[in-house]
Amino acid sequence: MFESESRLYNIFISHIGQNEDEYDIFAEKLSAAHDFEFKNYGILEKDKITEKEIQEQIGPVGIVIILSGLYNKHKDIIKKQIDVADRLGKPIIVIRPYGMENVPPELEEIAVDIVGWNAPCIIDAIVENYLE
Repeated sequence: MFESESRLYNIFISHIGQNEDEYDIFAEKLSAAHDFEFKNYGILEKDKITEKEIQEQIGPVGIVIILSGLYNKHKDIIKKQIDVADRLGKPIIVIRPYGMENVPPELEEIAVDIVGWNAPCIIDAIVENYLE
């Protein structure tokens, strides 16, 4: 994890276009991590976001983080984000639903890594799988 101290990681955290508890808690947890700087390109502006807007948000990042709890509740929106990330060749890290071990099989298939809500594990997965 020492490698992350001197760099900024451009990431995309899956979202539904508005504040959602799982998203907010995850973003706060990542922000509170020591020695890890990131810029989240996921923009919470409106409920309906187009595929073009998703592509603009995912285009500049080195990794996409999918919150599987959001996927379970808002499959259509998160699936669009996954499809864009896949088309752009971005690695995808899947975060398990808080307090649970299982993720949907379709997310297991596309993930380069699956981790829980432990900040050091999340950061390690980002650093190890980040696309330059």
